[in-house]
Amino acid sequence: MAASSASATELLKTPLYDLHLELGARMVPFAGYSMPVQYPAGLMAEHKHTRDAAGLFDISHMGQLRLVGPDAAAAFETLMPVDVIDLPAGKQRYGLLLNDEGGILDDLMFFNEGNGSIFVIVNGACKVGDIAHIQQKIGSRCEVRPLPENALLALQGPQAAATLARLSPGVERFVFMTGGAVQIDGIAAFVTRSGYTGEDGFEISVAAADAERLARLLLAQPEVKPIGLGARNSLRLEAGLCLYGNDIDTTTTPVEASLNWAMQKVRRAGGAREGGFPGAAKVLAQLAASTAGAAGHTDHDTLKRKRVGLVALERIPVRDGTVLQSFEGQDIGTVTSGLLGPTADRCIAMGYVATAFAEPGTRVQAIVRGKPVPMEVSTMPFVPTRYYRG
Repeated sequence: MAASSASATELLKTPLYDLHLELGARMVPFAGYSMPVQYPAGLMAEHKHTRDAAGLFDISHMGQLRLVGPDAAAAFETLMPVDVIDLPAGKQRYGLLLNDEGGILDDLMFFNEGNGSIFVIVNGACKVGDIAHIQQKIGSRCEVRPLPENALLALQGPQAAATLARLSPGVERFVFMTGGAVQIDGIAAFVTRSGYTGEDGFEISVAAADAERLARLLLAQPEVKPIGLGARNSLRLEAGLCLYGNDIDTTTTPVEASLNWAMQKVRRAGGAREGGFPGAAKVLAQLAASTAGAAGHTDHDTLKRKRVGLVALERIPVRDGTVLQSFEGQDIGTVTSGLLGPTADRCIAMGYVATAFAEPGTRVQAIVRGKPVPMEVSTMPFVPTRYYRG
């Protein structure tokens, strides 16, 4: 992403920057910030620790905001193909900001706090543009309140709930995609039981002034170790989750990105609030073509490509940007993310292929340093998710 080309003198710092240096992190440019890519233990150990115990991630580069007012939900719903109005108080949902062509401006999480307040988390590299876009489009209908004074931490892994409950009794009652305001050893925080690793865990919004104290408190727990961006990337790829800027962007629609599940029936054709979002005609037409595809007669003119999972049949990592071909040598797509999955113990990837090649089990080949590497289209996630649903 463009942010990675910024020089060190231009990079922003999260409230945990000094702590990262103290912990021996290797810092890299990411989304305009200096961020920890790994700590001395290394990516593989950090990935495994998150799978086995609990990992603490600094995600304070991400954007946080509130939409406030009685019309906030209805207004926000005009920007996304997602059901905002019917989301109950106390629950969170995944959303997609779209442009007028149906391309994805950003993916985000939003939480209904009740009383006309929606808490939103957007990607770090997109936050300035997102907030401006939201302000321009719906700022006359609700208050758009950025929260730059807030930090964001993620505690992820099978021991995350027991660890956090030790410091904040009651958080263990939250289930996946729910949350609320809590106290963590006297620190005021807003917690959701969610994250982007495929593991159980929590995202914790806290005042920047309290972030370091909270991080040290969590790291003092025997189950918790600091985890960098490298392991965050391998964990989310094993979970089949998109990285904005790699796997989805303004050139991809939700249907092409295989994110149909994120568009509730009420916003689809025949739903009570059908369409009414940017790019609706294109997205709904692709959705119809995708549905027809399940019956074996996809309209390839309407839906030309889809995001798929891929597994290399040889132990050769296939990186983003690698060209995908049919075995006849025809270019059919591109890899958008790829690595050797530490838990999957296979070379895994995701990418876009022509619709005719999107069926699981289809064989394709990746061209790595001029040589073909056979791959097979796979279902995702590559490693089963362990979200806590109660």
